[in-house]
Amino acid sequence: MSCDTENNEGGEDKKRTPQHVAIIMDGNGRWAQSRGRPRLFGHHAGARRVREVVECCPHLGIRYLTIFAFSTENWKRTQVEVAGLMSLFRRYISKEMKALAAQDVRVRFIGDRVRLDKKLVHLMDTMEVETAGNVGTQLTIALNYGGRDEVARATKRLARDVADGKLDPDLVDEETLPKYLDTYVLPDPDLVVRTSGEARISNFLLWQSAYSEYEFIDTLWPDFTAEELGRLCANYSNRDRRFGAVGP
Repeated sequence: MSCDTENNEGGEDKKRTPQHVAIIMDGNGRWAQSRGRPRLFGHHAGARRVREVVECCPHLGIRYLTIFAFSTENWKRTQVEVAGLMSLFRRYISKEMKALAAQDVRVRFIGDRVRLDKKLVHLMDTMEVETAGNVGTQLTIALNYGGRDEVARATKRLARDVADGKLDPDLVDEETLPKYLDTYVLPDPDLVVRTSGEARISNFLLWQSAYSEYEFIDTLWPDFTAEELGRLCANYSNRDRRFGAVGP
């Protein structure tokens, strides 16, 4: 797979390249079913696509990549699919850890780890530690993540600090809460992409994406290519982001 780096050439385009791209990876199940295969077949294909997209981020000028792997609502799926996904996550982390470290990728996980099994959490912790010193692509994997759940957990932590006298409630503003979010060390996403033709955000990065640009595309995630990501980045470079202000 080649990477389309056209949008990363030239001064102005390079400045307007999205530094943080977040992706709702949707369509694995439909991709598999259209081929007469079980849904988990599609999830495995989707995991391979993640590797290819991560590899192309430096060529496209993308510094931060956040992917939505498993939501707090995905527990409602069949027990077979959920168990298969958890097995896939363990396998993915074990298999990709050394490769990502060698590519200078730093990996973080966001989401509530309480419900996840201990072996998976241990692998997540290990991957974060093993890649902590890397300064290349900053890959964030949202696992058992929900935007509302994240805000609720952040609010609880903030409330505890107020109760303990560590935080003056009169000083709490929209700059305070983000410090308690799972993404507190990350910039807000510039571009949010959802594959598979669905036009909704599905409880993903609700606070952080308030002024993000969105792309809803028909491509199913296992068919998504680095070239398509390059085209989306080029489209982004032509957008006028005013953040509520009026342009000249």
